[in-house]
Amino acid sequence: MTDRPGVEDLLRSLAPQVLGLLARRLGDFDACEDAVQEALIAAAGHWPERGVPENPRGWLLRTAVRRYTDQMRSEAARRRREERVAREPVPAGAPAADDCLALLFMCCHPTLTPASAIALTLRAVGGLTTAQIAAAYLVPEATMAQRISRAKQRLKASSVRFDVPVPGSPDWAGRLRSVLRVLYLLFNEGYTASAGTTLHRADLSGEAVRLARQVHRLLPVEGEVAGLLALMLLTEARRPARTGPHGELVPLAEQDRTRWDRGLIREGTALLIGTFAHRQRPGEYRLQAAVAAVHDRAAHARDTDWPQILGLYEVLEQVTGSPLVTLNRAVALAMTDEPGAALALLDRLDSGGSGPLAGHHRMHAVRAHLLEMAGEPETAGHHYRLAAALTASTPEQRYLTAKAAGLRQRVRPTAG
Repeated sequence: MTDRPGVEDLLRSLAPQVLGLLARRLGDFDACEDAVQEALIAAAGHWPERGVPENPRGWLLRTAVRRYTDQMRSEAARRRREERVAREPVPAGAPAADDCLALLFMCCHPTLTPASAIALTLRAVGGLTTAQIAAAYLVPEATMAQRISRAKQRLKASSVRFDVPVPGSPDWAGRLRSVLRVLYLLFNEGYTASAGTTLHRADLSGEAVRLARQVHRLLPVEGEVAGLLALMLLTEARRPARTGPHGELVPLAEQDRTRWDRGLIREGTALLIGTFAHRQRPGEYRLQAAVAAVHDRAAHARDTDWPQILGLYEVLEQVTGSPLVTLNRAVALAMTDEPGAALALLDRLDSGGSGPLAGHHRMHAVRAHLLEMAGEPETAGHHYRLAAALTASTPEQRYLTAKAAGLRQRVRPTAG
């Protein structure tokens, strides 16, 4: 694993060089700056885990050029869509929307990157200060202010309308999908912070729930909107039991379920049941909410209906194709069958260390858990230690390290 502070110093020194090269070559300074920022974010995520490439400046330049090209293609597609819409009459049936929902849809305009959309949504719709958003993403306040400013400029240049797109309009499905994805990411970051000394960021998850309620109130017949809100509530209900007295992580199987918020569970369950009245095909959020509901209705971990959860994950995997869903399916498979079948599934997903989750701490954590179930404590401890080294979350790191230490005690030979 490469030294993270050393990588950050290298990126700071290379950033102006790469930006100067790209700006001279392409001319559009603002777009080039965005592309370089995205390249730097990608490098900061990959290099500490996979090592600095032989030609780091060339790597950054190539990545930035690809990001710039993607931006230009998106802009061209946007112009073509807007020209087509301009020639069509505005259809009737637009949902009654307040300014909050309109602003949320505007902040989730498809011309913005997910990082910019999240930042702008938190600032403009969530009411968080720039300093709070910067702290959540571990960047300087000035950097976050620039990111938000660039997002606003891009929205202005795109001439996006300050309203909710009309259902059935060319960009309706994409815009709604972006809104839901942003809210989903915001909630996840708040519920399990990807970095830092605390497991939770209640300000982020709270804003996500509040905004999801706004969207559901104004789009009550959208099954995936209700499904996302149900997922948030059913998951948020467990927060009181997720940490111990000193902020340490308490895994689901070990939580005191009497501390779960039964009011949120009832509300989330009712929302989920209500979605089936719309007779819409379940999407990823409704399916995830169904998994959460199965967990929440089990009074004890041993009462969990793992066969039902496994079936839900199989459908969810078909819907999303997400490797993280496959990872969760492996856990459910281990709970309904021998862990060997689940380990074989992980081997296929890992593809010899070149799979989509290569270098991700959750892959090692799940493998360690399955190996522990299979009675291989020494190998399990090795993967717990790998997972601990890869996560940037202090509570997760401490939990994984403690698991590895406990297994080491089990395999240590006793004096004869």
